[in-house]
Amino acid sequence: MPEIKLEHVTKRWGKFYAVEDLDLTIEDNAFVTLLGPSGCGKTTTLRMIAGLETPTSGRITIGDKVVFDSDMGINVPANKRKVGFLFQNYALWPNMTVYQNISFGLSNIKESMAKVDFETKNAARLAQILKNPADVTAVLDECRDKDGKLDEKKAILKLIDAFTISQYTAKTLYGYHLEKNADCAAEITRLEARVAAGQKAAADGGFTLDSEYRVCKDGEPVMQTRKLTKEEIDLSVRRVSRIVKIGMFMDRYPAELSGGQQQRVAIARTLAPEPSVLFMDEPLSNLDAKLRLEMRYELQRLHVETGSTFVYVTHDQMEAMTLATQICLINNGVLQQYQAPLEVYHHPANLFVADFVGTPSINFVDAKGGQNADGSLTLTVLGGQKATFTPAQKLDLAKWFADRDREFADKAAALKEKASQKGYVEKGNKDEVFRYHIAKVNEEDDSLQDVPEITNEDFVLGIRPEFLDIADAGALQGEIYGAMPTGMESTIKVRVGEFLLTGVIFGSSLFTIGTKVPLSVTGSQIMLFDRRSGKCITSGSLRF
Repeated sequence: MPEIKLEHVTKRWGKFYAVEDLDLTIEDNAFVTLLGPSGCGKTTTLRMIAGLETPTSGRITIGDKVVFDSDMGINVPANKRKVGFLFQNYALWPNMTVYQNISFGLSNIKESMAKVDFETKNAARLAQILKNPADVTAVLDECRDKDGKLDEKKAILKLIDAFTISQYTAKTLYGYHLEKNADCAAEITRLEARVAAGQKAAADGGFTLDSEYRVCKDGEPVMQTRKLTKEEIDLSVRRVSRIVKIGMFMDRYPAELSGGQQQRVAIARTLAPEPSVLFMDEPLSNLDAKLRLEMRYELQRLHVETGSTFVYVTHDQMEAMTLATQICLINNGVLQQYQAPLEVYHHPANLFVADFVGTPSINFVDAKGGQNADGSLTLTVLGGQKATFTPAQKLDLAKWFADRDREFADKAAALKEKASQKGYVEKGNKDEVFRYHIAKVNEEDDSLQDVPEITNEDFVLGIRPEFLDIADAGALQGEIYGAMPTGMESTIKVRVGEFLLTGVIFGSSLFTIGTKVPLSVTGSQIMLFDRRSGKCITSGSLRF
């Protein structure tokens, strides 16, 4: 499967930038989720790679083939990019059976393919199977009813799966009636003679047949523009039906299937043409919670079995965390972070990423203070509480601020240079530092508050719920404000002054609202954010 590379890809409508200057490399056999809130640009990105949307500018490469380049005027149509697209709507033909839905697209394919001697190939396969009649009779014996009568339809399906053959070859094999101990010696001789004749005919024409019975010249397959044969179509349909486990539903219509079964049919139809990349746009959103979880496991297995590159759009961060090898988090058309799921969770690049990823949501706490000589920070938090933040790694805060200011200056200079170029369009949907939420007992309307002056002494702490602990020796005092036990854990809201903190307590403990509890913040993965830029400075431990 190919690597996908996006270079400076932009898509805008007027002054609205759906995707802005996106650089992204999706590695071979990766499972990448495009994650973000509604309207962030993730589906637009997917559609641009697939060829369903034309970028305003940039370059897209799939494998070693450039499929879009605004400077060179290249724009390969979607049907030539050899990609599969799975939509939120399953888009199954209601008047067609499952088999017909899967095979429909295959019957329309006409492209350059290897020339194959199918008659010789089928004769060789049948001769091979007939030499071991006991294997065939064992399969047929499994298809008898309680009265010992052979079920023909079931027998043919069993033969298809047992020997990986098409239904047409299976029907021929069934017709030999090996269950009646028929002598097939003469038929084997005839089939082998047919194979020999096919090989001789190829040789007389200056060709050879390889192990797959492709016609070859000088060791290379001879290519021809043709459609798939019924045999090839059937083999493809049976192959994908085994992968998604829907072989028993081939004669049913979509209305006779459950939502999960319809989704499997849609996946099989997408996989049948063997696309180089599989794109999925929120394919599980129509399923109920339990079925959605089961389908996540199926997609994981499918990714491993097919070896394909998967690009998956979702706004559900739980789907992204559980399925992806890499998460591409986008907001307002701008790439925020592109890393492995746990890296995004434990080391978010900024406030937006920290807030978007994680269930329950992260606790944000405003902090004010400065760095001490030993590298730690003395902070005032939660309405006057004193705390010490100790970075996990050596931190020179003054240098960090200097680098931040230099980056601001470089960005401003680059934007000024860009604005001077011909054809530049100013971005209407401006990028702003993420407005994080501080949970309080009495919520206030942020829009009515004056924006305070932010200095280098202003920080934001990010505390994941699992790092908030109820401990006998906790230095922080709180009060249980709410509790939701789920069995193996409880999600609690704890009031500290006028602030509310969310915690996850593992175990089956019961909590009574109004109970006073001692709190501590554990671990070395408490995040320190710069309030001015919203960027994560470092992680460390917090002590009250």
